[in-house]
Amino acid sequence: MKNVKGLILTLILVFFSQSIVAQDTKIGVLNALQALFNSDAAQIVQQELEQEFEQDEQRAAELSEQLQSLQEEFQQNEAVMTEEQIRRMNSNAQDLQVQLQLIQERVQQALQEKNQEFLASMQEELAAAVTDVVAEGGFDLILNVDAAPYFAPVLDITARVTAKLNENSQTGASEE
Repeated sequence: MKNVKGLILTLILVFFSQSIVAQDTKIGVLNALQALFNSDAAQIVQQELEQEFEQDEQRAAELSEQLQSLQEEFQQNEAVMTEEQIRRMNSNAQDLQVQLQLIQERVQQALQEKNQEFLASMQEELAAAVTDVVAEGGFDLILNVDAAPYFAPVLDITARVTAKLNENSQTGASEE
């Protein structure tokens, strides 16, 4: 009986000591993708992508305008058009839609590839920034935002990590 009471007392002490330690635990929540894509490095990559795909965007805008014009022309003249004219107009519209879709798919695929390259190239920088923020803030635990269904906004360290990424990239650029 004495052993059972001793065991229960020990378990209670362990439980209370763990809860006391847990109360002192400093937790942060991080959205790593948001931190990366809000960084200065991501903005530079975004500008490069916009320049790279500027012609594709212009061509897509032209195709959209042509398609819109065809649709308006069809609506205005449908009653007086021959079947051959309607068929030709539908064929032209389909050709424009196919061209537009090809451009969109090419741009989308290139964007996905560039994003993957960016993520891969920034893994070490992200890890360093998180490590710095953890050391500076005295954090004991960092959770991924997806692992926390709810958290107080004060726990979010995403902006700190972005700032540290920017700071580290400026420091690295000035050392080169």
